[in-house]
Amino acid sequence: MSTETNGATPALPRTMAAWRQRRYGGPETLSPEEVDVPAPRAGEVLLKVRATGLNSGDVRLLRGEPLLVRLFFGLRRPKHAVRGMDVAGTVVALGAGVSEFAVGDEVVGELPGGGLAPYTLARAARLVTRPAEVTATDAAALPIAACTAWQALGLAAAPEGGRVLVIGASGGVGTYAVQLAAHRGNEVWVLTGERSIGLLTGLGAHRAFDYRAVQPGAPELPAGSFDAVIDIAGTAPLRVLRRLVRPAGRVVLVSGEGGRLLGPVPRMLRAVVLSIGSSRGIRPLSAKVDPAQLRELLGLVAAGAIRPVIERTYPLGEARDAVAHVDAGHTLGKIVVVAR
Repeated sequence: MSTETNGATPALPRTMAAWRQRRYGGPETLSPEEVDVPAPRAGEVLLKVRATGLNSGDVRLLRGEPLLVRLFFGLRRPKHAVRGMDVAGTVVALGAGVSEFAVGDEVVGELPGGGLAPYTLARAARLVTRPAEVTATDAAALPIAACTAWQALGLAAAPEGGRVLVIGASGGVGTYAVQLAAHRGNEVWVLTGERSIGLLTGLGAHRAFDYRAVQPGAPELPAGSFDAVIDIAGTAPLRVLRRLVRPAGRVVLVSGEGGRLLGPVPRMLRAVVLSIGSSRGIRPLSAKVDPAQLRELLGLVAAGAIRPVIERTYPLGEARDAVAHVDAGHTLGKIVVVAR
């Protein structure tokens, strides 16, 4: 690996302290370990990490739950020992064949893991340039949550001026879904916790209800009154959700509750069966970060059209506490770990 820099970055160290896990479990399985700074292979770049956004997916991989995920991410322990998928950083070394970036470029993207460390590898094709108007902290809060919200609204296909209900709107995906739907000209209603009602109305929600008092099927949410329902909470009965939408309306399932073995998969399969022959479709969402969409989202943040909601930042030395915060649930917006 080359240690050449553009003069603004010091020579790279040989080792670093990274937060690693050697077994599945809770945040207590994370510990700082001294490891080698990796060398980029063909098509990769080495990033000096500036900020890492945490997601519920990081916790699922941390715990290896539902157990189904272990077939793909490691049977006894995660294939990627360092958590952290949404990363904003500075390119400090290039692998063979990388021509779209140069040392010193500020970038952001989704990684398989590795963000909870001073340096990490990334596929160049999965990265986009971070605009100067967007801070590294804000950029790291975007990839998975904002792209998921973008794709959920695209799948919902609500017309301009149509009414959209977002269920479970206080987290990362929900706060972006509210803003993006409002930006597209939709009338946005939300079900959320009481403490986030003021925040969400400030982000563009027309009406907001405390989910403890109002559930799908309640009089406050009349049947057939929505063009689309974005279900992030994943707990309401599917037939009740379907009754909320107008003919030709859609329910989009972003997540769902389920057992420890298969997680939301059975609920997603039931949704497919219920949609057969119905004009009111229920569509499970399989979201992934699209670099082109991420570039557009960064542009919206740079223009002030949307903004990341970040409940709290943690320094890298307190990354285990940051993961514990997400693991505890009920995060308002996003949690971001930043380099100090």
